[in-house]
Amino acid sequence: MMLRNMTGIYLSCEDKMLLLYRQNGRVVSDKWVASAGGHFEPDELNDPRACVLRELNEELGIGEEDIDNLTMRYIGIRHINGEIRQNYYFFADLKQYREFASNEGISKWIEKDKVTDLEMPLTAKYIMEHYMEKGRYDDILYCAVCDGDGYRFVSLKEM
Repeated sequence: MMLRNMTGIYLSCEDKMLLLYRQNGRVVSDKWVASAGGHFEPDELNDPRACVLRELNEELGIGEEDIDNLTMRYIGIRHINGEIRQNYYFFADLKQYREFASNEGISKWIEKDKVTDLEMPLTAKYIMEHYMEKGRYDDILYCAVCDGDGYRFVSLKEM
């Protein structure tokens, strides 16, 4: 069985969230996904933060100095097509509003209350629904495990 490790970051500014309508992707196409994200490089396997910051810079030209409150909030786990997909979802606030162009698809600011109306990959959809309903009001790291009927959310507490 293979592992696929990926990160994604959702950027917020004021009452909007920056999303990407991904086109021509290897895993996901023609759906709304995080502002930026992608697969881990070999030297990032133990550092999802480094991966998400690299992807953010590569895809949108945003550096760590351009954001506040960078936090990993969800780890999504799903077994599909003979592989275990592990997605590390980060959230951050963009310090200054601006428009973006991406070589991965169409970047667009979406009002937060409209985000869950969009067509998204399965894991992202469940995570965004949970985040909008509950996660944005706390600072808990959640694990979202797909059990075949949906996703089960568990808070990951350090023990």
